[in-house]
Amino acid sequence: MRISKLALDHFRSWSEVVLDFGPGVTILQGHNGLGKTNIVEAIEVLSTGVSHRTSSSLPLVQRGQKAATIRANAEHSDRTVTYELTIRAKGANRARINGGPSLYMREVVGQVPSVMFSPNDQRLVSGDPAARRRFLDQAASQLMPGYSRVLQDFQHVGRQRAALLKSLGSTEFIDNSARDAALAGLEVWTGQFIQIGLQLTQARRKLIERLHDPFTTIYTQLAGSSEHVELVYEPSFDEIFVESDPAAAISRHFQRLYAGETARGVNLIGPQRDDFVVQLNGMDAREFASNGEMWTISLALKMALVSLLTESHGYSPIVILDDVFAQLDESRRSQILAFAAQQEQVIMTVAAASDVPEIGDLPVTIIDVEALAHKQLEAQQMLEQQLAQVKTAVQLSSKNSTEQASAKAQDATAQTASVTVQETSVTTQDASATVHDAVEGTQVPLGPHKGE
Repeated sequence: MRISKLALDHFRSWSEVVLDFGPGVTILQGHNGLGKTNIVEAIEVLSTGVSHRTSSSLPLVQRGQKAATIRANAEHSDRTVTYELTIRAKGANRARINGGPSLYMREVVGQVPSVMFSPNDQRLVSGDPAARRRFLDQAASQLMPGYSRVLQDFQHVGRQRAALLKSLGSTEFIDNSARDAALAGLEVWTGQFIQIGLQLTQARRKLIERLHDPFTTIYTQLAGSSEHVELVYEPSFDEIFVESDPAAAISRHFQRLYAGETARGVNLIGPQRDDFVVQLNGMDAREFASNGEMWTISLALKMALVSLLTESHGYSPIVILDDVFAQLDESRRSQILAFAAQQEQVIMTVAAASDVPEIGDLPVTIIDVEALAHKQLEAQQMLEQQLAQVKTAVQLSSKNSTEQASAKAQDATAQTASVTVQETSVTTQDASATVHDAVEGTQVPLGPHKGE
């Protein structure tokens, strides 16, 4: 399988971009900060439903936008399928296949398998357990139908149970009946937490078992030594190994932890605290492996996953090499290039043309990410100019309307004043005539004559 076209809208730094991927190797070239990793991250999200860079969907949506969209044309056996993901800043993420009805995103997870090699892969050995759990979840989501749903259900139940624990720890109950009701609710959530948690833990254990043999074989080939390496799953509760009734044993464990859980408001045990360990010659690689050995272990884990996906799907997954060459020495760089040359499609990111390696006889397509980013910047600037012009036009229109209204008001006032003056003039003339008539018709007595 390979992706022939990828379109992103409001995903991370990309407002809108469309990329065409050729067969063989596609190289995304451009200096750091342009968004190369954001492009390959979108493919990872399409494949697994999550990103190795964040545990939340919110950072995937461009700032100021409500949703991001990922569209991809995937080709396999002369058939092209269009996948579309809508990732929302708030609310449920959705998916469509060939423009069909809206689906849950988990329903398309694993249909376009991929494995990403990144500079953070060393954290699979040296990092905290969350990095290793994310690796297992991404792998299981592509290999085990239904795993994504179990994971989402567990996360929902875990949040609800933790919220109830926090409420129980901070509430002073007036009577025993209210407290008993709250404890009954906790018992219900605990039962679901155990049931779904067991499914999740058992699935992860099976995945570790499936990874073990290809991992050890590949590690031996890469290391070129006879060192003994093992993958060991470490659940947060040993009761899972009780074959008769692990759920009952785990329930009793939770009862012992009640005081501590309510005091802290968190789920103290469960798959959210599980881990796996790589043992090198019987010792924990986190503590005893060298930097080079950690890189070899990480590469072997990812290559083993590629092997499992190829076996499971019947075709190789898309292999993504995100700026890994700067982190590897010459020997490991050659090993990963030889591995990549055996894949159907490889997508890699490099900072400069001088960093582009030769990968066997595979055809190579180079995409200038700097040109794409520049084109996007020009489009944004043009849009801003157009918006500014529209704003100016609206302001001028508003100003003209105000001036016209003011002129009309002044004309109306002037006309009113003229009429008033005319009416006043007429009134004055009428008054003058009345006075004249009155004067003409009035006998004014004269003063007495002298001598009278």
